[in-house]
Amino acid sequence: MDMSVYREITHNGIWKQNTGLVQILGLCPILAISTNVVNAVSLGLATILVMAISNLAVAALRNFIPYEIRIPIFILIIAALVTVIDLLFNAYLHSLYLVLGIFIPLIVTNCIVLARVEAFAAKNGAVASTVDGIAMGVGLVLVLAVLGAMRELIGSGTLFAGIEMVIPGLEGLQILPAGYPGFLLAILPPGAFILLGCLIAGKNWLDARKARRAKVPSAPPVAAPAQA
Repeated sequence: MDMSVYREITHNGIWKQNTGLVQILGLCPILAISTNVVNAVSLGLATILVMAISNLAVAALRNFIPYEIRIPIFILIIAALVTVIDLLFNAYLHSLYLVLGIFIPLIVTNCIVLARVEAFAAKNGAVASTVDGIAMGVGLVLVLAVLGAMRELIGSGTLFAGIEMVIPGLEGLQILPAGYPGFLLAILPPGAFILLGCLIAGKNWLDARKARRAKVPSAPPVAAPAQA
């Protein structure tokens, strides 16, 4: 497959068809777990693993899966992968596992994962499907990271709070003064909706700006004056 195809798949996943800003899928984890950067990115990375491996598995087995029972089989594959990741979090990142709680098992029902398996992996090759899963996951992680950073900074004045749960010995950063009282709305679900709306508006503005620039005709070259 031509490399331009993979570039297009990557661009679609990260920007053009971003799951959080364009398709507006997976709002439950996006809004619920993005109260800080560490929680948001950790769940996003787990989702990347599930999406990449499930896309690979479905693409490799697509010719052997009867069409009539494809959805239950897809869910079974996703559920098996999520169970493995859930157990790994419990074994090696137990503190983070307790914080993320039910949202790790809920990856099974995340419409982002099932949508990509159904729409892409069931119709394309293994390599392209894996790239699609990773790209869509990276797009989700970027949204979670930016949204988590905004909510954490505005809500409590810190960044990377809880990083010691992932990397022992590190501590979060106190960006705003220690006496900062916090802004509760940013931590609550309404704040998540407002900030996500700002991100969607920002993306739409950038896309519209790019489209306007593409329509502006370039100036014709100026002929050099004739020399005697």
